[in-house]
Amino acid sequence: MLNPDGVYLGNYRCSLMGFDLNRHWLDPSPWAHPTLHGVKQLIIQMYNDPKTSLEFYIDIHAHSTMTNGFMYGNIFEDEERFQRQAVFPKLLCQNAEDFSYSSTSFNRDAVKAGTGRRFLGGLLDHTSYCYTLEVSFYSYILGGTTDAVPYTEEAYMKLGRNVARTFLDYYRLNPMVEKVAIPMPRLRPDAEPEASGEMRPAGDTANLAYRRCSAADLIYTTV
Repeated sequence: MLNPDGVYLGNYRCSLMGFDLNRHWLDPSPWAHPTLHGVKQLIIQMYNDPKTSLEFYIDIHAHSTMTNGFMYGNIFEDEERFQRQAVFPKLLCQNAEDFSYSSTSFNRDAVKAGTGRRFLGGLLDHTSYCYTLEVSFYSYILGGTTDAVPYTEEAYMKLGRNVARTFLDYYRLNPMVEKVAIPMPRLRPDAEPEASGEMRPAGDTANLAYRRCSAADLIYTTV
């Protein structure tokens, strides 16, 4: 929780001083943005420690207009790194019925340059993956339906448990998953950043079930 004073006052974006903290990662002030400044220094310290392997950074936010849970990731010139980055959201989509891979996107919008995902994605090396996990304030839509299901506290907690379960799958620690490698889809030859700078790996869910992912896109198959 990087915005305790703002949340205490009922704000969902601004701090007590009126700052949108997720736009000040480039140069956080120890006076105006103390939580960001402290966490940034801690992450840099961990990154520079040869005994520490810093592999994931996930910034969790609520979204005020979209439904479901989804992720934002970064764009890299290295195609292999870009494709590897898509693995975790695809696995999460398989585990969580309320997570939408079709709404997940990878971008480098200038307006997002001050976010934790963008800043740390540029700072950390190719072994680290940085995401923003967005979850709707309101509801999610299950695959194959058009009915909105309101989010509850339990539903949010269930998504959190599914994120943890996805780490087990990612590191091949889940005994219920058969470790069968499936080739990852390659980037579309014609894929170019859209006006917003967004890209999606080939094999995105345009031709798959509504707001769900295909098991064929995943690195494992479930027994």
